[in-house]
Amino acid sequence: MALALDSSAITHGIQLAVAPVFLLTAVSGMIGAVAGRLARIIDRARVVEDRALKDASFVAAAYRELAQLRTRGRLANGCIALLTFCAFLIGLTIILLFLGETTSFQANRLAVAGFLAGVVCFLLALVCFLTETVIATRLLNFSLLNKGGTP
Repeated sequence: MALALDSSAITHGIQLAVAPVFLLTAVSGMIGAVAGRLARIIDRARVVEDRALKDASFVAAAYRELAQLRTRGRLANGCIALLTFCAFLIGLTIILLFLGETTSFQANRLAVAGFLAGVVCFLLALVCFLTETVIATRLLNFSLLNKGGTP
C-alpha cells in the first residue's frame, strides 16, 4: 500500500471525500434535534410522575401518558443510534475514498457499500423520527376545543 505523493491525486481524493461530509452535516443536525426532543420527553415524564404521586385521580391518565412517553423515548433513542451508526459509516466511506485515491488500495466497492449503508441508516432514522412526532401529536389533547368553546 504505497502512498501516492502526486498532489493532483491527493487533491482529487480530498474532493471525493468531501462530498459525503454534507451528509454528516445533516446527521449532526438531526442528532441535535432528536436529542432535544428526547430531553423534553424525559422532562415531561418527570412532571407526569411527580403529579401522579401528588394527585391520586391523575394516576390512570399518568400511566397512559407515561407509556406513550416511553415509546417516544425508545424511538428517539433508536433514531440517535441509527444516526450515530450512519455518521460512523459515512466517516468510514470518507477514509476509504481517500485511501483508494491516494494509495494502491482498491476500496471502491467497500466505499459504495459503506455509503449506501449509511444512507439506509439515515432513512431508517427519519422513519423513527416521523413515528415519534406522530405519536407526540396524537398525545395532544385540546380539551377546550373539544368542548366547543369559542374565543
